[in-house]
Amino acid sequence: MSARKHHLDGLAVSLLLACCLFWGFQQVLIKATLPEIPPMFQASLRLAGATALLGLWCWWRGIALFQRDGSGRAGLLAGALFGAEFACIYLGLQYTSASRLTVFLYTSPFWVAALLPLWVASERLQRWQWAGLLCAFVAVLFALREGFTAGSAAMLRGDLLALLAGMLWGLTTVVIRASGLTRISAEKLLFYQLAVSALAFPALSLSLGEAWVWHFSAFALTSLLLQTVLGAFASYLAWMWMLGHYPATRISVFVFLTPLFALLFGAWWLRETVTPSLLAALALVAAGIVLVNRKPRVMG
Repeated sequence: MSARKHHLDGLAVSLLLACCLFWGFQQVLIKATLPEIPPMFQASLRLAGATALLGLWCWWRGIALFQRDGSGRAGLLAGALFGAEFACIYLGLQYTSASRLTVFLYTSPFWVAALLPLWVASERLQRWQWAGLLCAFVAVLFALREGFTAGSAAMLRGDLLALLAGMLWGLTTVVIRASGLTRISAEKLLFYQLAVSALAFPALSLSLGEAWVWHFSAFALTSLLLQTVLGAFASYLAWMWMLGHYPATRISVFVFLTPLFALLFGAWWLRETVTPSLLAALALVAAGIVLVNRKPRVMG
């Protein structure tokens, strides 16, 4: 395995931007598919398909998934946290908008930045990096401030589920980095998370009384394919790989771009207005990313 890098290079930035772009689109896609496919059943199909794709990928590349390497306990914990996060996301989208859910979900870097340095000293942020993180978060709130003035009980339930999902995502990242799971292959790391969730979600769907309807429209089928191939397989595999090669606190701040992409896709799909506050927020997010990833000055 190659040495870990202390700063983000062009490859990491390109992958992060691609992932955040799709994740912003994905929240809108899931929301649009809910009228046809219930949330937990939708997630079950997605996770089962992604687990199968990952198994085929590992078979083709000769990557062992079941050898004993001491990662079992931490891997299962990461898988449980991952599954709980996505249960909150899919359930939360029943009660709140995709853009509102996304802004609360992407509070995850705060959990990473606050907790990970307790176990990994190299992940400790400097003052200007904390300022960058705060700048990015304020930008997201600023961009979505119009939606916070008209709440309801159902919306509050969705917001709380989204906040919980953000915490669970952050805790998953902390477990991965603090336990040394980054030493195993990205494929095996992702397999723990997908497989545990794929086993749990069908039972959760049935317990909620969801109807398993197998006649899908062309839109629903396309949505499931995109969620499975690009979302749960390709983008998460790239994310797992980056966690093993780059500082988690540096890459996590990029997720603040996702709520803004979600707003843009919402404007395109749902014909929502792109306000000047959104454009200002994009500039603030960019400033926050620059601050968090700024290299410390080396004194001669």
